[in-house]
Amino acid sequence: MAVKIRLARRGRKKLAIYDVVVADARAPRDGRFIEKIGTYNPNTPVAAIELDNDKAFQWLMNGAQPTDTVRAMLSYRGLLYKKHLQIGVIKGAMTQEEADKKLEAWMKDKEATIEGKEKSLADKVAAEKKARFEAETKVNEARAEAIKKRQEEAEAEAKAAEAPAQEESSEEAPAEEASTEEAPKAEATEEEKKED
Repeated sequence: MAVKIRLARRGRKKLAIYDVVVADARAPRDGRFIEKIGTYNPNTPVAAIELDNDKAFQWLMNGAQPTDTVRAMLSYRGLLYKKHLQIGVIKGAMTQEEADKKLEAWMKDKEATIEGKEKSLADKVAAEKKARFEAETKVNEARAEAIKKRQEEAEAEAKAAEAPAQEESSEEAPAEEASTEEAPKAEATEEEKKED
């Protein structure tokens, strides 16, 4: 019986979650399995892999063959490297202590690279957020400036409209005074003519 470590799909449409299962190669994808050893959720920003490392390593050592996706997950977790070192120990190429030291050093390097990657992603997100904020600030400042300019133009137009009206009213007032002054003079001339 060929045993595979593979993914079994579950979850709803377009939001699939996968179980990492050990199953007979002849069994259907979502069908019968021997043991469930973890889950895989690709829907999160950083894909969430939950895996029982001991059981997965035991199945690898017993000869279970992982599919390509599961192989990548096992490699990411360091289980394939652990298998490689354990085979070296079995063949007598190294001792168990040497294998453990090599695996521990590899895990430290892997953790450092993962932390660096997470930090760079966080920095990138922060930089994008800052850039969006600055762009939005510039747009708001431009909008405020345009509104202020329109208000100043409206005030200038209002002052310009008031100034000719004041000039017209000041011109009309002396004309009225002149006409009132002319009216008594005209009356006086008419009276003088009557007397003559």
